[in-house]
Amino acid sequence: MARYKIAWMPGDGVGFDVMEAAKKILGKIQLDADYIPCDVGWDFWIREGNPLPDRTVQILKNVDCALFGAITSKPKQEAEKELSPELRGKGLVYYSPIVALRQIFDLYTNLRPCKAYQGNPLNYRDDIDIVVFRENTEGLYSGVEFFPIPKDLKDWLVKNHKKMERFERIPTEELAISMRIFSKEGCKRIVDKAFDYAKKAGREKVTVVEKPNVIRETSGMMIREARKIKEHYPDIQLEEVNVDAMCMWLIKNPQRYSVLVTSNMFGDIVSDLCSQLVGGLGFAASGNIGENFAIFEPTHGSAPKYAGQYRVNPIAMLLAVRLMLEWLDEREKTERLGRAIEEVIRAGKVRTYDMGGDASTLDMAGAIAERI
Repeated sequence: MARYKIAWMPGDGVGFDVMEAAKKILGKIQLDADYIPCDVGWDFWIREGNPLPDRTVQILKNVDCALFGAITSKPKQEAEKELSPELRGKGLVYYSPIVALRQIFDLYTNLRPCKAYQGNPLNYRDDIDIVVFRENTEGLYSGVEFFPIPKDLKDWLVKNHKKMERFERIPTEELAISMRIFSKEGCKRIVDKAFDYAKKAGREKVTVVEKPNVIRETSGMMIREARKIKEHYPDIQLEEVNVDAMCMWLIKNPQRYSVLVTSNMFGDIVSDLCSQLVGGLGFAASGNIGENFAIFEPTHGSAPKYAGQYRVNPIAMLLAVRLMLEWLDEREKTERLGRAIEEVIRAGKVRTYDMGGDASTLDMAGAIAERI
């Protein structure tokens, strides 16, 4: 019996291409694992009206972790139009499978390392090494939304909140509300993960990124809980920066930042900015991590126009494999894969199209496998 059971979830589009690259690396590194295929993605939305079938959720409850390729997401109306004819008009609403999985399995830590590798022609600077901790289950991604707004909800809001008075004249069918929901527990545990990481990694500063001067209650809660957590880590500096200023400072002085922690939507935005500083989404991996289960993925999308062409850069996927190995505590394999990726990028002989070369997805994976 294999030591690990790992769910295999290519998803959509180039997810299949980069997962094939991952398979090449995992075979070379000889991880003792069984890989269990799982149904997820746009095809299952079209055919079944569910992009995350219940059978997949049940499989995930009985594995150690999962590798995820890429996912296609479209707005509500567009998604409904693509359903099989017999499923249209039945009230089915598309939702993002990866967002749902984060909530189902309480994968509250989204870990996104953004490191500049020497030899990468796309680096903004060579001295960037930022790790983003994004709260992964709450905030604007909670999925609590209203359109049109129920009349009793609108009436209650107008009656109890002065700032709603200016919306009173607008018909309920012309208003939409998305709720930004924070909990103290959610704030505490993501900030604590960031500080704990900083302590173990020998990093001196944690920067909490929010907007408490405007979004007073939710961002304010994150800031207050961060200050409490800081008391348990006297040797680590806490810095507070507004999200808009953070974007500016990351462009101006990215080397000054080490560990960032923030809420769901801000984390999604800021981590993509950090990724671009070190070469783009082709170098951006992500770990969705809970207490006993985790899903690892590149942060890029499904790029349908490139699907099956083996053109996209697989390094983000391979860095996700590295994160998985680290989470499994396979230290020697983690280090070997990390060194191999660094050496291939530094040598510069094999480059995918985004790096100015003509190597295929599998060419890059093959070069890294050889280094291993």
